[in-house]
Amino acid sequence: MDAGNADARPSGGDEVTDQQQASQTQASQTSDRKEPRPKETRAQDAQAAVHSFETHGSAETIAAGREIAKLLVPPRLIILRGELGAGKTTLVKGIAEALDAADPEEVTSPTFTLIHEYEGTRQVNGVSQPLFLYHLDLYRIDAERQLDALGLDELIAPDSIVLVEWGEKFPSVVKRSNGEIVIESSPGDCRKITLSLKG
Repeated sequence: MDAGNADARPSGGDEVTDQQQASQTQASQTSDRKEPRPKETRAQDAQAAVHSFETHGSAETIAAGREIAKLLVPPRLIILRGELGAGKTTLVKGIAEALDAADPEEVTSPTFTLIHEYEGTRQVNGVSQPLFLYHLDLYRIDAERQLDALGLDELIAPDSIVLVEWGEKFPSVVKRSNGEIVIESSPGDCRKITLSLKG
């Protein structure tokens, strides 16, 4: 073998050009975007466990919902806080999907119906256990007495997770709650999602 050619790049079908490498890298990046991973941070204080997520766009907000679902152990009543259009229902899409309660496109805002009910399951030590997921929207409710018609006390059961939008309006709901999710919107479709769980 000629020593002068010992370090030469092989030719023929095994050669990978810079253009091919760039195409493979771009394809890999595109594939990664299909399964967004929201950035999560955790904190612990004397009263609550806190989990924070940062998302960019609806797909990542749904992905954050899937992660949050893993942290919700029935019975739970969680207040969903955020301005109109913050992404509360989008987050519920991910929670419902993770609990095998509904596909994301089946989850809609209960603004006019006040409550949506879904039946799902939760894996506990490898065993599938049934649960109920309730999604409430109290935006159009003005007085505490109107809550009685919703039967909130009956919804809070050992096999249920209750997610309440605009629940912070009512002291009785805040008192019953054992956690909250706060969604804060920033420019560029960025959202900070903070889950606080009591007890």
